[in-house]
Amino acid sequence: MKKILIVDDDAELRMSLSEILKGAGYLTDEAASGNEAITKIFSEDFDIALLDLMMPGMNGIEALKEIRMIGPKPKAIMITAFATIDNAVDAIKKGASDYISKPFKMDELLTTIRRVLEEASFESSIKKLDIEHTMISLSNPIRRNIMRMLNTMPGMRLMEICRELGIEEHTKVVFHMKMLKESGIIEQDKEKAYSLTKEGEKAMDFLKALDNYL
Repeated sequence: MKKILIVDDDAELRMSLSEILKGAGYLTDEAASGNEAITKIFSEDFDIALLDLMMPGMNGIEALKEIRMIGPKPKAIMITAFATIDNAVDAIKKGASDYISKPFKMDELLTTIRRVLEEASFESSIKKLDIEHTMISLSNPIRRNIMRMLNTMPGMRLMEICRELGIEEHTKVVFHMKMLKESGIIEQDKEKAYSLTKEGEKAMDFLKALDNYL
């Protein structure tokens, strides 16, 4: 389950957001100030921080700068009643992933959270891969379909793959299988059955993230 830190000096708003986010399937924690948020982020793992822009003492932008010094996580979504283009641009420059203004609809916030989480998954998948070889492998729809099949039905043989693809010209499928094998994405066992390698599983995560992103 993804974990979200709610950072706002308004206790009632924190409690309301926490209940709604828990109902949507997220784990939550709360911080009443920027300093408290930094302390929690330093010792715990959060996927997203909802940061109120205007708080006593350390404001949201200042807190965000400190959080980014700790590391790339959590992703930050700025929340403020003072929505201006300048504020939004400044928040993004400082490392926020998105920006939402009060009063907001909860479905708008939940949509923003899902989008930011998908972007984080996409970025994570990219970092795990050899991008050049992966992009070559994923550039062709036949190879993408082969990967999807082997992800759901590992241990398929060539004729089964051809049949599932609906391609009668077997040499064409052999060509694409060779490309995937040379890229280290698929492997063949002693029984001539194909499966994804560990690198192939990472590439599949990338493909899933790409599908969601697009």
